[in-house]
This record gives sequence, structure tokens and C-alpha cells, in this order.
Amino acid sequence: MNIHEYQAKQLFNAYGIASPKGMFATTPQEAVNVAKELGGEGWVVKAQVHAGGRGKVGGVKVAKDLTQVAEYSEEMLGKRLVTIQTDHLGLPINSVLVEGLYPIQREFYLSILLDRSTERIIFIASIAGGMDIEAIAHDSPEQIMTLPVHPAAGMQGYQCRKVAYSLGLKGGQVKALTKIMQGMYDLFIDKDATQIEINPLIETDSGELLALDAKINFDDNAVALHSDILAMKDPSQEDDKENYAQQYGLNYITLEGNIGCMVNGAGLAMATMDLVKLKGGAPANFLDVGGGTNVEKVCEAFKLILSDTSVKAVLVNIFGGIVQCDVIASGILAAIEQIHVTIPVVVRLEGTNVEEGRALLTNTGLNIYPADDLAHAAEQVVALAEAV
Repeated sequence: MNIHEYQAKQLFNAYGIASPKGMFATTPQEAVNVAKELGGEGWVVKAQVHAGGRGKVGGVKVAKDLTQVAEYSEEMLGKRLVTIQTDHLGLPINSVLVEGLYPIQREFYLSILLDRSTERIIFIASIAGGMDIEAIAHDSPEQIMTLPVHPAAGMQGYQCRKVAYSLGLKGGQVKALTKIMQGMYDLFIDKDATQIEINPLIETDSGELLALDAKINFDDNAVALHSDILAMKDPSQEDDKENYAQQYGLNYITLEGNIGCMVNGAGLAMATMDLVKLKGGAPANFLDVGGGTNVEKVCEAFKLILSDTSVKAVLVNIFGGIVQCDVIASGILAAIEQIHVTIPVVVRLEGTNVEEGRALLTNTGLNIYPADDLAHAAEQVVALAEAV
């Protein structure tokens, strides 16, 4: 789960991580009022969307006066922002963050995340902040510092000092960075985050360290344990179909193909999509109905797949372990009858009550193609999609 920058900075403040003073606004007048309250001779207006790369496409602008604050807010609010991290439709801008301007002496990069290869929480730091960290890692890897944290010992003071010295910080800045890193570590652990990123972490002309930007991702499997984090969820920044799927306990991700896939089990779903690609097709979605499904859940899954107008055929691949094949078959028939499916549906069932399930799908008079073999099912659905 992602949150907005202004929400991330609220958490930063709660954990002692210094950031620029600012507030979010949902109208141009609110933005002007925020600027007046902040005072100063200039402000930054930032579009609040769940995507990076905003500054490169007009999503971050410096306003020299209140007129420009209103103008830039008007330009952003109610529009959609397309960045390198969004699709061609972009994401809606429903709020902006207005912050005061700070003179920047230097920019750094600092993040904390889980490195699954080493099974460690790690800090990543670089003297090249404010830039694409992926490009820096590729072109100038010597500018990237990686610091693993031992799970038993936790983060140690000497590690913070090591990072500080690598960034060229001195005196009180070392203590300030230690406070920032400790806050990031505590926040990461307390709220089950998967990544916290500050890019850039700036040094002002007075030597102060501030988190100029803030990005936090949370573990979807743990967010239900944190009501305060769950309250920050913004459905407008997510795919409508994916939000709908969550209501029924379905795992759904929109893709760009024309073959709908309904499978039980994430691993089997990935294998199914790979096989569709191998046979020359393109999956329209990832959809895992889970192990303990029922007729209603299958109906909703089918409706979800077919709500995508690009879908020309559907492949259902179910292994009946916990879920029984006849239940899946009944759900498929119910869904087809309820929403009047006209596109071909290839169904491959295997496992518990498979014969009963196949019998239900035989001679229905509907556009259903039972298949015993997965490879043949994939070939069949690709051919049917191309023929539509």
C-alpha cells in the first residue's frame, strides 16, 4: 500500500524526522491560505499522486507569489498526472502539498528497505540525491552505500556515523542524521513498511538536514493491523478493478492483453500466464481466486474479468485441492448466465470432484470449451481470442 507525500511527512514528524513545513490543500484558495500561514517569499506546490517523477512533468512547481500559488494549484487540481511510473492515463490530482522554500546547499539520497536476498533490513545512501537512483547505481555504483542491519542487534550508532561520514557530514549534522535514520528504522518496524525513501535529503545553507521528499510503501499483508495507516488509503490512486477485487477477497492485477485468466493459487496463476505467453497470447489480468472459494466468489471473479472490454476470451485453470471443481463449475455457469457472456471460455479443471465439474460444463449450449490438458487449453484460448 502506498500513501501520499503529505501523509508520509506526517509520519516523519511523529518519528522525529525533520521535513519542510507545509500542509496539503484541495482547492486553490486553500493552497493560498496555506502559503499565507507558512509565510516567506516563495513556496513549492506539489501534486499529490502515488507516483514518482512528478517534477519532470509539471507536478512540482515553485511559486514566487500568492498569485502563482493559486495559478499552479488551479493547473494541477482535478487533472491527471502522467509520469514515467504511471500508465498513459495517469493518476488524478485531488490535493496538492504547499511547502516553504529552503535554500539547498547539497542533496543526498537515503532509503530503508527489506533486502530479501540477504534477509536483512538495509539502508541505502548516496551523495547523488535528487536524481534517478537507478541511473546512479548503474553508471556510478561507487556513489551508492549499502548498510545492512542485523535483526538481533538492530541499528547501531556507529552505522549512522559511517553513513554520515560517507556523505561528508560533520559536527551536529552527524547527530541530526542519526536521529533521521533512527526515526526511519523505528517507523519501518512499527508500521510494517516495505520501503521508506527520502529523495532528496537536503542540507540547507544553514547546515540543517531536511527530508524534502518522502515516499513510504507498506506491506499489504500487514496493513490491516494498523488502522491509522489503513485510514490513509486513497482508492482514487488505485485501479478500480483491483479495489473491487479486494472487497471479495480476490487478488487481481490489471494487465494489457486480451485473454482473461482465472486461477486458484498465485504460483499456478503465474505459470498459466507464462504458458499463455508461450503460446503466443497476452494475459489481460492476474487473478487468483484463492483456495477456499465458493460460487459467489467465482461469479464476482468472472464479472471482474469481463468488465475489461479488451478481453476476447477467458481461460479458467483450477486445481481442486481445497476448492472443489464442481463448485468452480457451478460458479462459472452462474456467472455466464447472470452477465450473458458471449465470448469463449476455456475451462481446465483438475483435482477434487473433477469429473462432476466437467460433467456440469458439458453440453451446456453455452460458449464453453472444456479442456483436460493445460497446454492444449492455452493453445485453444489463444486461437479463440484471435478469432474474435
